[in-house]
Amino acid sequence: MDILTRQHQRQHSAKLAFALAVGVASLSLSTFSPSARADDRPISFVNEVLPVLTKSGCNIGVCHAKAGNGQNGFQLSLLGYEPDEDIDHLTLESRGRRLSPGSPESSLLLLKATGRVPHGGGKRLDPESADHALLVEWIRQGAKSDVGTAPKLTAFEVQPSRGTVPLGGQQQLKAVAKYADGLERDVTSWAVFESNDTAMAEVAGAGLVKTLDVSGKVSVMVRFQDRITVFSAAVPLGAPVESLPPVSNFIDDHLFANLKQLGIPPSPVCDDATFLRRVTLDIAGRLPTDAEATAFIASSEPDKRAKVVDELLRSPDYADFFAGKWSALLKNRRDDASDMLSNFAFHAWVRDSMLANTPYDQFVRQLLAATGTVIGNPPVAWYKRVKEPKEQLEDVAQLFLGVRMQCAQCHHHPFERWSQEDYYALSAFFSQVGRKPSGTRGEDLIFHKRGVASAKHMKTGAAVLPGALGDKLPAIAADEDPRLKLADWMRSPTNPFFARSLVNRYWKHFFHRGLIEPEDDIRDSNPPTNPELLAALERHFIESGYNLKELIRVITTSTAYQLSSTPNNYNAGDRQNYSRYYPRRMQAEVLLDAIDAISGSRTDFANLPQGTRAVALPDNSYNNSTAFLRVFGRPEGASVCECERVQSSSLAQSLHLINAADIKGKLAFAGGRAERLAKDTRPVEDRIRELYLVAFSRLPREDELQTAVAFVNELPLDAEGKPLDAARGQAENYQDLLWALINTKEFLFNH
Repeated sequence: MDILTRQHQRQHSAKLAFALAVGVASLSLSTFSPSARADDRPISFVNEVLPVLTKSGCNIGVCHAKAGNGQNGFQLSLLGYEPDEDIDHLTLESRGRRLSPGSPESSLLLLKATGRVPHGGGKRLDPESADHALLVEWIRQGAKSDVGTAPKLTAFEVQPSRGTVPLGGQQQLKAVAKYADGLERDVTSWAVFESNDTAMAEVAGAGLVKTLDVSGKVSVMVRFQDRITVFSAAVPLGAPVESLPPVSNFIDDHLFANLKQLGIPPSPVCDDATFLRRVTLDIAGRLPTDAEATAFIASSEPDKRAKVVDELLRSPDYADFFAGKWSALLKNRRDDASDMLSNFAFHAWVRDSMLANTPYDQFVRQLLAATGTVIGNPPVAWYKRVKEPKEQLEDVAQLFLGVRMQCAQCHHHPFERWSQEDYYALSAFFSQVGRKPSGTRGEDLIFHKRGVASAKHMKTGAAVLPGALGDKLPAIAADEDPRLKLADWMRSPTNPFFARSLVNRYWKHFFHRGLIEPEDDIRDSNPPTNPELLAALERHFIESGYNLKELIRVITTSTAYQLSSTPNNYNAGDRQNYSRYYPRRMQAEVLLDAIDAISGSRTDFANLPQGTRAVALPDNSYNNSTAFLRVFGRPEGASVCECERVQSSSLAQSLHLINAADIKGKLAFAGGRAERLAKDTRPVEDRIRELYLVAFSRLPREDELQTAVAFVNELPLDAEGKPLDAARGQAENYQDLLWALINTKEFLFNH
């Protein structure tokens, strides 16, 4: 007898034993039980039992969910999304020992859940609770399955869905489920409630929302069975917002309206020097020159801020900076020496696209539907890094749609509506990507293979045809490249993800925080902090023809972007409503270029022309040869997530800036700024002003100027205690002054 036959017989025996036990128990209950219920309505496994198990946490990943391998061999589907499997796991596995129809209270399932026998998950159920009584009654009734016959859940809502809750206030939520048979049921006790920001609000198990002492917008995800809904609350600070800065465009209309509703007064508009430094770093990835700063501060033109934005967008620096951003997100990394050709070609294509302002929808289409060789069509290099349909769909969904599909490969997404069917339908768009070796070593020829596109469902083995998220598409003929159909669907003005994902990503680039955070996790259960603003940005982007430069222009010319980073008496705690500019450390490449700019030194990179900026590096290989880039977190291009870039500060970074050999070398660079200033014949005050203009885009305050002048004029002593000669001494003093400036927060942070 083979193994499969023995397993089948054991399963059959378990079914028979359980059926006999149920029969005996049923006879006993109907004849002798003094506690038989007057209400003999059958307990629904699908609509009652599974919600109780989910609420108790039995089928989450760290407990008995199959997705987490199930503790001690007891495996349930994640969050009860596969009830047909769960009924078998409960009644048939482990020889039916988990349920005891003859003595329901003694069922192993209940003994462990109530903590009466040792249970790694601890006590999950109160033996005196209504949920415990429901499970007991279901087992007493024979643990019957109604999979396939239970009334389907047709609608799920939370009441109220929106509201205003004061600081330290409370709001009781009610979860209501509606079924196909017309039944409407209060399922608050079975729904799962989760706050999206526990620093702002906490939720008790029964749906009682308690706000804390942080104002803003907070959401509570409410989940029941396979449905999710959201309660969104405004938590006002309530401070007087008596006057607002002038409105520049529609961004300010929505942002200031939100601040007014919340009672959070914004900071004033920043000064010219701060704006110039901020916008140059954000658009061009570099510091303004001292000449640029001097001219901008001196200008009295009323539209000079808009003009500098246009100048920066026309500059090659903009193309360099944003090409680096997109190259990293598109995984343009070097795994082998032979990758250099494709990496350089791909980076050049991205840079040219940025410089030419290729519409975003066309940029994405050229990438997804690329065919040919990297020499003739550089976008095909993406298919070198992202080879499998699984990786292709996941990267496309996360990067261009803001949807994380990874979970749906194996099970229904726990926080979204996406199923395995959705996952493989999206994968099918890439099923006909063909490749064969080209005449260039290490490079493939990418082409469309003729045939009907489909993907094999991992669980059922069925062929799944291409399908867009939430939309049905016409059948795709064998001669048609399904990737083109995907690109058409993505760029449609009715697509709820494509434009929204991009404007949210760019908003984060300029404001340090997305309207939806994380920026690539757009879902119903993660709503934006300002939905009206996000919708307006999305509309503007679509109506502009997916114009990236226009999007940047409208963001950076808004008053919202130009607010000071200095908090007032009320908005210091604001982290999500943009009542002030949120300072952030310069990116690794930008900071390295900034240190080169202020010190007058340079960093040389292999196989690149002398003077190439760090923001213009084509791939990750230079991280290994440049310690600075590693320490300050330049991404390796291994992920489409922006989180791969390290933006936080660390002790290693501080030590590197203080005493690393490469920093010392830049400060003492032959012909660098310190040496040049020491030889300069201008008054010391003018030389100090130059340093401050380069470092901070502003002139020094009087106290700063006098302190710096006194320091430079005091010659250091040699080993014998004698003053050094003026030229050498002043050079060392200027090096020390440069060292002090680059270690200030004002220099290290974009503010």
